[in-house]
Amino acid sequence: MNILDVVGLTKFFPIRKGFLRRVVGQVRAVDNVSFHVRKGETLALVGESGCGKTTVSRCVMRALQPTSGQIRFTYNGHPVDIAPLRKRNLKPIRQHMQMVFQDPFSSLNPRMMVGDIIAEPLLINGVDSASERRKRVRELLDVVQLPAAYTNRFPHAFSGGQRQRIGIARALALHPSLIVADEPVSALDVSVQAQILNLLLDLQDRLGLTYLFVAHDLSVVKHVSDRVAVMYVGKLVEMAATKKMFANPKHPYTEALLSAVPKPDPRLRAERIILQREVADAANPPPGCYFHPRCKYAVERCRVESPAFREIEPERFVACHRAGELDLHGAV
Repeated sequence: MNILDVVGLTKFFPIRKGFLRRVVGQVRAVDNVSFHVRKGETLALVGESGCGKTTVSRCVMRALQPTSGQIRFTYNGHPVDIAPLRKRNLKPIRQHMQMVFQDPFSSLNPRMMVGDIIAEPLLINGVDSASERRKRVRELLDVVQLPAAYTNRFPHAFSGGQRQRIGIARALALHPSLIVADEPVSALDVSVQAQILNLLLDLQDRLGLTYLFVAHDLSVVKHVSDRVAVMYVGKLVEMAATKKMFANPKHPYTEALLSAVPKPDPRLRAERIILQREVADAANPPPGCYFHPRCKYAVERCRVESPAFREIEPERFVACHRAGELDLHGAV
């Protein structure tokens, strides 16, 4: 069963100039993106900085109002399109979908103690009993492997990894079914990243969580995800099961990303693909395939015709005119 169905999601930001701030263009941050997330799985959304993956996650959480498209979230057995809903109608739904933010240093209020930070979602959603809130906070700290004594400390007293555990505890306070994790380990030391990733995987098994995992580090993605969706300049270019994509990519951009994944065995290391030219401008994208100016496999059709995001194998989608004829190299 799909817990999340995103269909034709689009988010444009207006470009304003002049004294009257007139709209002179649009930044196509997210351009007709469609994907689904099954209950209990992890879908990783990957791509370079600025590709639109964080904008997708914030639209899914309705922190941003989509320009168009559908975001069907299933809770209590009923799918609801949350894209057109007003803020007051989102409150009961947000209990079932929560977010873990990228920066654990700015996502926690420095003026609140840890216990109050974790208990805030409970208070907002009608848990008026202080004793019940304290009990739930102690449970959540135990779940994320922090001592209960930390409830009376302020965020500045903790390391980055500990702060991220506090952020995870806050996200779990209302028993959500979907967690949107926006690069939850990218701001942490490498030694701490593994601890947080293992915690997320453990929580998924214990609590039956579903993750939309936003990342740019494919070595992290390989460790945590069931499926991977690759974005480039606001569009999805490939989506497949993690093992299949790492072994046999179908889009040239995915091949370039995989060539940068570190490999511990020198015998397995292949030549890294260095893409020429700059990333396409989302405010003024090129005609045809957005990737064609940087693609060594591009033909004339790629320069004039935009490729459809189509299913070429069961559960395998790609937006490339030559997907069936190219023999691309994976990371394994």
